[in-house]
Amino acid sequence: MSKQTTSQLMMVRPASFQFNIETAVSNAFQKSLENLSAEEIKQKAVAEFDAYVEKLRQHGVDVLVIQDTTEPQKPDAIFPNNWISMQANGTVYLYPMCTPNRRLEKRLEIVEELKSIFKINEVIDLSAYENQHQFLEGTGSIIFDHVNKKAYACLSPRTEIAAFEAHCAQLNYEPISFFSEDENEHLVYHTNVMLTIGNGFAVICLASIKNEDEREKVLKSFDETNHEIIDISFEQMNAFAGNMLQVENAAGDTFLVMSKTAFNSLEQPQIQQIQKYTKILSVEIPTIETIGGGSARCMLAEIYLEKK
Repeated sequence: MSKQTTSQLMMVRPASFQFNIETAVSNAFQKSLENLSAEEIKQKAVAEFDAYVEKLRQHGVDVLVIQDTTEPQKPDAIFPNNWISMQANGTVYLYPMCTPNRRLEKRLEIVEELKSIFKINEVIDLSAYENQHQFLEGTGSIIFDHVNKKAYACLSPRTEIAAFEAHCAQLNYEPISFFSEDENEHLVYHTNVMLTIGNGFAVICLASIKNEDEREKVLKSFDETNHEIIDISFEQMNAFAGNMLQVENAAGDTFLVMSKTAFNSLEQPQIQQIQKYTKILSVEIPTIETIGGGSARCMLAEIYLEKK
C-alpha cells in the first residue's frame, strides 16, 4: 500500500440510529438530545447521512452505500470504519469491538456484497480477541500512515496494545502507541478523534498526549516522515477537528473531509496550513456527531481494494 488516500468509500445508511448507552461508558463525546423523540433522531440522522453521501458524489468520490438492517437494532451502524478495513493487497480485516451491540454490525452479507464488486483474496477475522476482552476498533483505534508503513494508536478501553502490535506485525507496519487524555483527564476513546494523517500533514491534539516522552516519540516520527504538524486545542478536538479523512476523486483531486462543526472551530492559519496540501470539504452532521459521539471520519470506511 503506497497511497494514503482512496476515491472509494463504504458508508452504512442507518436504520436505528440512537444514543448508544453501551458505548457512552468510554466515549465522552456522546451527548443525548432529550428534546428529540427517537423517531425524530432517526429521521435527522438519515437526512444528514444522505446529504453527506450526495456531497461526496458531487465532488467525484465513489461511495458504496450499504443499507443497515432494522433487526437487530444497531445504534452505531453508521460508523463502519470501526469493524472493517480493506487493504490494497486484497485482504479484508474484521476487528474486535468493545461493546456487544456494536459486534452486531459485523454482517457477513456486507463482506459478500464487497466480494461481488472488488477483488478480495482473504478475510481475516480478529474477533477472537473479544473473548479475551481485548479490543481494536479498526481505523477508529488505528491511524495508518500507509506511505511510510506506520500505525498510530492511543491506548484506551477500545484499543489494546497487544492486539494493536500483533495487527501491525500482520501488516508489516511500525506500531507507535501512546496515551491521550482530554482536559478532564479522561482517556480519549479513539485515536481518530485526536489525530488525522494526510499527504504531507498531520492534524493532532498534542496537548492530549500528557507524557512528554510519548509526545516526543510521536513528533519525532512525524519529523522523520516530513509531515507538517497542524496542532489543535482541546476545544477544537471536542468539536471533532481531529476527526477528518483525506479522500480523493477519480480525477485525483484530494479533499480533507470534516464536519461543519470541525471546520467552524478552525482558525484561519490552520485552514491555510491545510489548504497548502488539499481542498476542504465540510458536511453538516450535527445530530449524528452529538448523539453518536463520532463525526465525519467515523462514517467512512476506505476501500483500497481493486474493482473486478
